[in-house]
Amino acid sequence: MAEGAVELLKRVPLFSDLDRKELERIAVSMKERTFGAGDTVTAEGSSGVGFFVIESGNAKVTVGGEDRRRLGPGDYFGEVALLNESARTATITAESDLKCYGLTSWEFRPLVETQPSIAWKLLQAMSKTYQSR
Repeated sequence: MAEGAVELLKRVPLFSDLDRKELERIAVSMKERTFGAGDTVTAEGSSGVGFFVIESGNAKVTVGGEDRRRLGPGDYFGEVALLNESARTATITAESDLKCYGLTSWEFRPLVETQPSIAWKLLQAMSKTYQSR
């Protein structure tokens, strides 16, 4: 299991209420992914099936071709893709070599279906997120 993935997951608000054992269950399903500088990680408008947490490197977020923000270690994107496979709302481009941990919806779904405590905590976290918007 990737210990780095557990530490990164602790920083993601969606997973903030999970205990270490629950984070480890999710981390086991995550795969290390690397992208070279200039690589497109996700493309606006394409279907999204993955969630990523950045371990090292930097990426640029663009919407409609306009720069929106920069991402770095500890940042994440694609969490909505864990729940539905809707189109990506932004393009993420690696600005330097990028090391991420990724999780697909088809790896995530069985985890929450078989671990009710994780599912409930995630629902509560999502509720807090949407109430604060």
